Amino acid sequence: MAQSTDALPITPAVVQWARVRAGFSIEDAAKLFKKIAAWEAGEAAPSYPQLEQMAEKFKCPVAVFFFPSPPNVPSVEQSFRTLTAQDFAAIPRTVRTFLRRGQAMQLNLAELNDGKNPAGRVITRDLKVSATASLDSVAAQVRKYLGVSIKEQASWKTPERALEAWRDVFAQVGVYVFKDAFHATNYFGFCLYDDEFPIIYVNNSSSKTRQIFTLFHELGHLLFHTSGIDVLNDEYIQHLPANEQRIEVLCNGLAARVLVPDDVFDSVMKGRAADRETAAALAQHFGVSREVIYRKLLDRGEIDATEYTAAAKFWESQIKPRESGSGNYYNSHYAYLGSRYIDLAFTRYYQRRFDDLQLAEYLNIKPKNLPTFEAKFGAGA
Repeated sequence: MAQSTDALPITPAVVQWARVRAGFSIEDAAKLFKKIAAWEAGEAAPSYPQLEQMAEKFKCPVAVFFFPSPPNVPSVEQSFRTLTAQDFAAIPRTVRTFLRRGQAMQLNLAELNDGKNPAGRVITRDLKVSATASLDSVAAQVRKYLGVSIKEQASWKTPERALEAWRDVFAQVGVYVFKDAFHATNYFGFCLYDDEFPIIYVNNSSSKTRQIFTLFHELGHLLFHTSGIDVLNDEYIQHLPANEQRIEVLCNGLAARVLVPDDVFDSVMKGRAADRETAAALAQHFGVSREVIYRKLLDRGEIDATEYTAAAKFWESQIKPRESGSGNYYNSHYAYLGSRYIDLAFTRYYQRRFDDLQLAEYLNIKPKNLPTFEAKFGAGA
């Protein structure tokens, strides 16, 4: 049956691809969209509001539905080679929703940048590391590539300032960092590898210093060209094959080695006990989390894994959960997406590459909220 002349020119095969990728059976999807079977068969087409709702439920950009064929995006599970199928299945639905959103953001970046990373250099392409490399050598390469001195790092006086500074440094080397509230306290963040647009997502509900630790843990995964996830309890590592175990060990230790180089750590550790009080003092000195300091002590054998895990759980329990609905929606959304991504989207919009509906899609906000968001963060704001 031919579609009416005012029907949206979506591609039926893409509708099916989006549904299957999001884990919906046709029966479950029909409970949300009564005519989805007809949409997939090309016998009918959704209205634009229905298309927006479908994009939200299936966690993909509206623009994807107009592609001539389904995009060649591998399933999320395939990219997590350092997780067993059982461990991946244990990831909460809320976090898996963000995994799909992360893939959507990679598609957005590809569209906004015409398929080419805008950074002059991409760390995941330039640094060649292997699972047999020493942790010290990998950390030294990363620190040198990022080009941030200990003096500059120490000048970031607050965890909030340090987090945003590191986020900007990562963008300069080709890695976009996004944030959101995961509503899963044991999950701190994840990364999704891609040859052109690797990304990191961090859980904004965790402390700022813990988010910094997550950035470097996930950067480790990206350097090994694999997606990864940062969780409080890493017992799953013992179930992995030897090579994957080695990668996880390197990723876990990378943050501590890069953020606090050994030679500097040795000089300030002299005469101090390897305990939680020392971890708190040195964390403030370096502008990192207490867990970073404890990770270094664990790697050196000065504390055991039981004490490390207990301390990490205790410190995380001290973080007060944010009240639902607290804060300013627009400011929070700006912080979640980051200034570089938002500036990129507005730049392409002002270049008349797409209309305001598509801009709202790229920014993941409702079209009715776009004028206020633009007044606050668009050109000349």
